[in-house]
Amino acid sequence: MRDMQEQDQVENTVRLVLIDDHKLFREGVKRILDMEPGFEIVAEGDDGDEAAALAAEYQPDVVLMDINMPNTNGVEATRELIARFPEIRVLILSIHDDESYVTHVLKTGAAGYLLKEMDADALIEAVKVVSSGGAYIHPKVTHNLIKEYRRLANGDEEEVDESEIGYREVEYRKPLHLLTRRECEVLQLMTDGYSNRMIGETLYISEKTVKNHVSNILQKMNVNDRTQAVVDSIKKGYVKVR
Repeated sequence: MRDMQEQDQVENTVRLVLIDDHKLFREGVKRILDMEPGFEIVAEGDDGDEAAALAAEYQPDVVLMDINMPNTNGVEATRELIARFPEIRVLILSIHDDESYVTHVLKTGAAGYLLKEMDADALIEAVKVVSSGGAYIHPKVTHNLIKEYRRLANGDEEEVDESEIGYREVEYRKPLHLLTRRECEVLQLMTDGYSNRMIGETLYISEKTVKNHVSNILQKMNVNDRTQAVVDSIKKGYVKVR
């Protein structure tokens, strides 16, 4: 029985390769993920040139890839990696929140885009989502993408000054036929690019309660991740892009 349990644990372990040229940052990421049950960093590299070779040798489930590296950068390395190993999921790590970076990287086939300013919970959540087949985009980046989408869709429409928006009085539009009033508020703040912690602070609820609301939203909307929930909500008019 014990041997079978150990075998199941091994089979369910998410195998990760970390590619980043900053050793100190790699050590921090590795320390966080090594503490999480079910994750294992099987290899590390400091250049995009190493990504494909390490993937071939260790056959990871997820590769965490920096963008700015010497020689082969993360974009080129991701494109090559996915072309050779389409089953591997790539999660980009970047300091850039500009939407042009994000769209360019996602076109290569990356499954997620995470800012290096993330906290430990965001990193763990991103790896879980990506390894299970979903997509994860940092909330701040999602907000920038939505703003750009709105700008392109509306031509020269004037942008809303976010400093004038009272986030304590959260606006919501729909879908009260599908979500509770509180879940509608959480969905709007997700669209605004708020993290779980920021949503909790805004609505005066615990981060654990926020996570429960987000889980309920995903289930009720029949989507796999936050990004898909936000995109679908915009298309259906459930939220206000501001």
